[in-house]
Amino acid sequence: MPKVRRKQSIPAGNLNLEEKLVHVNRVAKVVKGGRRFSFNAIVVVGDGNGVCGHGLGKANEVSDAIQKGFDNAKKNLIRIPLTASKSIYHPVVGKAGAGKVLLRPASEGTGVIAGGAVKNLLDVAGVHNILSKSQGSSNPHNMVKAAFQALKELTDPVEVAQRRGVSLNKVFEG
Repeated sequence: MPKVRRKQSIPAGNLNLEEKLVHVNRVAKVVKGGRRFSFNAIVVVGDGNGVCGHGLGKANEVSDAIQKGFDNAKKNLIRIPLTASKSIYHPVVGKAGAGKVLLRPASEGTGVIAGGAVKNLLDVAGVHNILSKSQGSSNPHNMVKAAFQALKELTDPVEVAQRRGVSLNKVFEG
């Protein structure tokens, strides 16, 4: 079985990150005195130049949940390879729970063709030309996780050429 290379998380240190709230969910816990409400928030962060991350925050107040989500997202940043036209190099599928997201490269001027949760992630990542299709669950949590998983699986052609020991042209031929 070939060795799978995992993307390393990158530090948020001196990056200028844009933050977007994707979804806030109110959950209720039934206790002796009635219902106790709490909130969870799914958020995405990115620098608009190939770095992105997502996070989940849970708290009794909405603002605290959002802040925890942003803190969590900054711990889970990855860098994705982008073409000169701010697209991706190859089609990829990501899965999370019952959610499945297909991402395909698009030509210059296409824009971001994606649904709500996935669009937010692609916008903060700095992708400008991409086609996406959401299959299965429309739950924002699973959609963001599936899209993030797909972005993690993207590979840079230069890295592939070096790993195989061939020229860059040879990578694009096959």
